[in-house]
Amino acid sequence: MEFDFAAEQPKFLMLMYGLIAFVAVVGGLLLLLDVVPSYFARRREAQLVAASVSGTPLPRRPKQREGAFAFFFLLPTLLLLAVGLVVPAIRTTLLSFMDSSSSNWVGLDNYRWMFAEDSIVRVLVNTLIWVLLVPLVATAFGLIYAVLVDKARFEAVAKSLIFLPMAISFVGASIIWRFVYAYRGEGDQIGLLNQIVVSLGGEPKQWLLDSPLNTFLLIVIMVWIQAGFAMVVLSAAIKAIPADIVEAARLDGTTAWQMFWRITIPSIRPALIVVVVTISIATLKVFDIVRTATNGNYDTNVIATEMYNQAFRYQENGQGSALAVFLFVLVIPIVIYQIRNLRKQREG
Repeated sequence: MEFDFAAEQPKFLMLMYGLIAFVAVVGGLLLLLDVVPSYFARRREAQLVAASVSGTPLPRRPKQREGAFAFFFLLPTLLLLAVGLVVPAIRTTLLSFMDSSSSNWVGLDNYRWMFAEDSIVRVLVNTLIWVLLVPLVATAFGLIYAVLVDKARFEAVAKSLIFLPMAISFVGASIIWRFVYAYRGEGDQIGLLNQIVVSLGGEPKQWLLDSPLNTFLLIVIMVWIQAGFAMVVLSAAIKAIPADIVEAARLDGTTAWQMFWRITIPSIRPALIVVVVTISIATLKVFDIVRTATNGNYDTNVIATEMYNQAFRYQENGQGSALAVFLFVLVIPIVIYQIRNLRKQREG
């Protein structure tokens, strides 16, 4: 198959225009953020020099001017949030009350469908299983590993090994684990799991076809990825525990188990909350793993994949938008809890 450059020229032009626009916008913002603060810094420095020479008091900036100056720097972020988050959220919410063609209002029918359809209820149950298991298991593995390798001889190497999956995309990790779960009839097995089963005298099986076992096997992929993140954060929190507290506990004859539950866990509680909340939000939005490993088949769908299917495969814009809004509503309490927790930490 020969490549026809002339036929593909419009695509190359579009790509070139996109790159030029990206460079112009990003370069302009970087230049603006470099030039404007430098200008005001030089101006303020000149005022300081003039005031010190003349002996006159330094003029104070009016509060209105400071507010306008702060708004100037916040404006790009506010515009990006409005275009990329606020406007799409409002539009999606409106679409969730409309039919598949987004032309007629249907009220709450899409939300009733969500809880009345058996297949969608199964999707919600799968999502609940993910959210319950992944944060707890990943945090537990990360904590155990962080405690075990803390101040060990090859601590850096050991931490690097468990953190490596974080450098792999969800799609790449899913492909790796598909080979682990691979099945090849009754002959030689290429899948690691089936090869272990055969070597122990068992029969190979197609692991990703059996529900609900396949959901738990997909959860293993997410835990494998997120455990490295949990380990890094919790390891840093463990190292931040004051040494005098640890030494005092050891002088009192505290055992390793008592040290873990009475010293380590209370001391790293804020970090634990951050890790659990972060992984919970990532788990609620999981899409790549399910899409790559099973394409949502065999009762493995979650909200994100079903939302994609309804909106883009079945052209059911209203139902897909309803699932998106429901997913957004599920994330809000977690975010509010995290904000309140951070505020308490600052006040405390």
